[in-house]
Amino acid sequence: MKRLHYIILLTLITITANAQVLEGVIQNQDHEVLISALVNNISQNQHTHSNGSGAFRLENNEPGDSIEISYLGHERQLMVYSPTQSNVQIRLNKSSISIQEVVISPSVNSIKIFSDIDVQIQPVNSSQEVLRQVPGLWIGQHAGGGKAEQIFLRGFDIDHGTDIRLTVDGLPINMVSHAHGQGYADLHFIIPETIEKVNFGKGSYNTDQGNFATAGYVDFQTKNRLDQNIIKAEIGQFGTQRLMTMLSIANSEINSAYIASEYLRSDGPFESSQNFERVNVLAKYNRKISEFQQLNLLGSFFSSTWDASGQIPERAVSNGTITRFGAIDDTEGGTTRRANISLSHEIKLNDHSQISNQIFFSYYDFLLFSNFTFFLNNPDRGDQIRQEESRNIYGLNTQYRSFHHLHKATLDLKMGIQLRADNSNDNRLARTANRSEILSTVQYGDIREDNLGTYAEASLEYGRWTINSGIRWDHFRYNYMDQLQNVYTNKSTRGSILSPKLNVLYNHTLDLQYYAKIGRGFHSNDTRVVVAQNGIDILPAAYSFDLGMIAKPTRKLLLNIALWNLYLEQEFVYVGDEGIVEPSGKSNRQGIDLSSRYQFAEWLYFNVDANYTIARAIDEPEGADHIPLAPLSTISSGIQIKHPSGIFGSLNLRYLGDRPANEDNSIIAKGYTVLDANIGYALNGLSLGIQVQNLLNTEWNETQFATESRLQDETEPVEEIHFTPGTPFFARTVIAYNF
Repeated sequence: MKRLHYIILLTLITITANAQVLEGVIQNQDHEVLISALVNNISQNQHTHSNGSGAFRLENNEPGDSIEISYLGHERQLMVYSPTQSNVQIRLNKSSISIQEVVISPSVNSIKIFSDIDVQIQPVNSSQEVLRQVPGLWIGQHAGGGKAEQIFLRGFDIDHGTDIRLTVDGLPINMVSHAHGQGYADLHFIIPETIEKVNFGKGSYNTDQGNFATAGYVDFQTKNRLDQNIIKAEIGQFGTQRLMTMLSIANSEINSAYIASEYLRSDGPFESSQNFERVNVLAKYNRKISEFQQLNLLGSFFSSTWDASGQIPERAVSNGTITRFGAIDDTEGGTTRRANISLSHEIKLNDHSQISNQIFFSYYDFLLFSNFTFFLNNPDRGDQIRQEESRNIYGLNTQYRSFHHLHKATLDLKMGIQLRADNSNDNRLARTANRSEILSTVQYGDIREDNLGTYAEASLEYGRWTINSGIRWDHFRYNYMDQLQNVYTNKSTRGSILSPKLNVLYNHTLDLQYYAKIGRGFHSNDTRVVVAQNGIDILPAAYSFDLGMIAKPTRKLLLNIALWNLYLEQEFVYVGDEGIVEPSGKSNRQGIDLSSRYQFAEWLYFNVDANYTIARAIDEPEGADHIPLAPLSTISSGIQIKHPSGIFGSLNLRYLGDRPANEDNSIIAKGYTVLDANIGYALNGLSLGIQVQNLLNTEWNETQFATESRLQDETEPVEEIHFTPGTPFFARTVIAYNF
């Protein structure tokens, strides 16, 4: 009898213990899981977050407790806890963005909350604006709108993508060993309106981010389904026309599919027409195979062609030879095409583990004509160059993730494999005249570059502390077949690097997080650099450190402050325009980042991102140790309106300070301040708006370089600033219909 009493007592204790636990899954209205949603027991002053599969576990609840579930951009939901509840399915409906709803989750990249807010209140209007969703990231266009943008981040002149990893839905954007330069990243195949989220991180702190993630990474996620169909037409100055459509084909809990398309053309503000045209098509299909499996298929095609006036020398404008929008050589320009296909599969093995797999293929074609030095090398025919390639990219991403509850702690384990193979055929640099005649070929060959990356990390959350640690291993195989040699020449080498990471977070409250991050990454190099170096110092390490905080001092104010340092032990730069290798030695960059979002009212938002950086080459003498074009100070700020009456608009400021254009700071790249604005009205699915770039018609230089060149009537070369003028006052009308 005594034994029976013990059994009954043990059973009651077990039932009581189980009754105190609330478990479940949080989804949005489209049945997609919500990660890092807050589950807060207001009565007991305790909380948890949903994990990577949308699941959560909240312990030590009492009957009648008030439990609040919230997620940014969704309606808050309240429930009363009952012991009869064991596993609940919670679905949150979308709503307007409210900073009051923001909670700071204990994740490595909590700062992405800033881009989550920006995407909702200030959606991008053009592919050039896509990267501006990342606080502190700066871009510049300097070749007729068709060439990839020049990127600046954390004291790096990243050129077209050498030290920032860019992806969209897992597809790589950066091109290794590209004809124009390492890491070339053309984002123009992304239709801006299809973007759902912009995930980003600064520094080398994420194990699942490998090649190019030196200064940081940006991952764009496109919509899986459409809430509404959209037809949008734009017409503006300089012969600008754009037509965009997004049409839903299926939209059920099981199946969702849509097609988006874009056509854009413009002559640009230049005296010589840009003749710019772009065509984009994206198709996406998502199928929920079962409660535990999901399949996603993406296909896209992109084509672009353009002419360009190129970068012009200051002296030619000053002496009246040309105007700011004139040209020394207006035969620049190019064409590019890209086609992508991606198949992703996610399976939930059980309540605590999942596997995601992706295979992808991209076909890419590129042709570019440029002239940076005019008549410096060839006084008779000019210095025009031709860069071209045709490329196939094959890839695989697979990740296993599991979540565990350990008494008062939670453990998130992640392991993955990434494989990418690039075949760049007929990769050529040639000197040409008038686009048609090849005068000489500088480089011509086939490139094969393979990258295998594996990683593992563990994230332990205990109380207010989160410790995330992991390690990544990358292995590269390089192969270059030189077609300029009379004898078969096929050079190859290999290289590997190990990259440990450690992130420590302290969430003092739901409104305050302190963090310290340290990580090792690397600066990758062009295959032609690698074989030229015979495999020596081909993967120089990059060490980054962040110390910062994310805070909500008031209900409507969100802040991020970070002190950071990034040391690069060596880099060999492949100058694609000359076909040569330039070692640039060790460097150190340090600075402070500040970001703020404030909501004056339900319909009125304010943002500011400010950055200050000191960038220096280490082994150079003082005064000659400046890193050319490294941004010293930047500010972007704006006010956005989304009024319930249907009125919307914004006023945005961009400030870039003066910065050195060469090592001894004797040539200065001038800074600028530009204002952009838009205003419109939406009613019953129809909206009409006006967008204006450079509202005050400021005279500014979008991109600048210290370049040695010679004009046709000059006997000696001159080194000075060559620039692409920034867009003058540019207005366009936008009409859209949602149905």
